[in-house]
Amino acid sequence: MKQKLKKTALTLPNLITLSRLACVPVVLLCLCFPGKPGSFLAALFFSIAALTDILDGFLARRYGDVTVLGKFLDPLVDKILISVTMIMLIPLGRIPAWIVIIIIAREMALTGLRGIAASDGVVIQASRLGKYKTVLQSAAVAALCLHYTYAGINFHLAGMIVLWGALIMTVWSGWDYFQKFYQVLVPR
Repeated sequence: MKQKLKKTALTLPNLITLSRLACVPVVLLCLCFPGKPGSFLAALFFSIAALTDILDGFLARRYGDVTVLGKFLDPLVDKILISVTMIMLIPLGRIPAWIVIIIIAREMALTGLRGIAASDGVVIQASRLGKYKTVLQSAAVAALCLHYTYAGINFHLAGMIVLWGALIMTVWSGWDYFQKFYQVLVPR
């Protein structure tokens, strides 16, 4: 049993997911340096980390390396990467705290719902809305990390516009999950 768990835990997709987690402190460290260089590097490492989410999922499905650990780690690491980076952007004045609170509260509530559902043997899968939410959040956070104007593009403004879309999608997808939870687990 121990050998089987070890073998299935150390798949390439899971290692890529863990590399995404390792990028979190690098992004935070880069944001500690004021000015364009630190912001550029933070945005670069955040974007690379966010893009590995596509890669690990593709590889897991393509080569049949979907594991229980991967199903657990992948969304958790996404939430950590996005939430921790957003929290770091608050004191830098790049993101309103109330938006971060709503986004993180939604993530915590859905994690709780999934736990309740799992205790009854029900798996609430990620929906398309949830995936769109993650893409919008990632794009907004990358732009807000970049923050400054490059090539005539005000990345802070662009990030805030995308963040509003991400906030709407966050609330909408959260509502969708709550409805699914209610339909599946609440007897009629």
